[in-house]
Amino acid sequence: MPSTGPPQVLVLWDVDHTLIETRGVGFAIYQRAFRAATGRPLDRLAQVAGRTELDIMRETLLINDIEPTADAVNKLAAALAQGYEDAREELATIGRALPGAEETLDQLAVNPRAIQGVLTGNLRDIARIKLEVFGLAAYLDLTCSAYGNDHTERARLVAIAQDRASKRTGIVFDNAHTVLLGDTPNDVKAAAVAGVRLVAVATGKSTTDDLIAAGASDVVPDLTNPARTAWLILGSPTTAV
Repeated sequence: MPSTGPPQVLVLWDVDHTLIETRGVGFAIYQRAFRAATGRPLDRLAQVAGRTELDIMRETLLINDIEPTADAVNKLAAALAQGYEDAREELATIGRALPGAEETLDQLAVNPRAIQGVLTGNLRDIARIKLEVFGLAAYLDLTCSAYGNDHTERARLVAIAQDRASKRTGIVFDNAHTVLLGDTPNDVKAAAVAGVRLVAVATGKSTTDDLIAAGASDVVPDLTNPARTAWLILGSPTTAV
């Protein structure tokens, strides 16, 4: 029988390509936001997958010949957040929650052993908007989470989320009681550097083989088997499913 005591495991979800897909809307928003923030068109966008937004914004400004000063980064961040707020209907129409995402979140939400947050490269407001648009925010505690405007290094976000979750709940979530979920080799690396367990989800551009090659030992092809995924997160680690 599941425990009825306080939560024992902090479950931290990546957002893009793990729980949701913008299906091109995110890039369109970035183009509009870049022009709004800089007065110039976006010629090149930095590599996005598995990185924090602070890192992406700074490199994007640099490769578009704009000095990534704090003011320039802040203006772009504000424009991106406003862009997502303005594009809620567009995002809802074109994007989607990935198959099984809501059911898997619900499976964990009713299990008292788990508390769910996010660990994402997205800016805090953008992550919230995406999750609200696709009806997933209610399953997650966005306070017990860490975001792309908290630090440039993804691995450093783990300790930030653990600290916030501990302050929120009064429970210490150490590395043995923290699980990340993500779809990229950068997620695998972040978990390894931070010293926490990862369940990789092969719903992005990286295949199951890619994620195993990156070091993931627990991999699911997608979230369409919520009970199995929840067991893998909370139960004993296994190998690729």
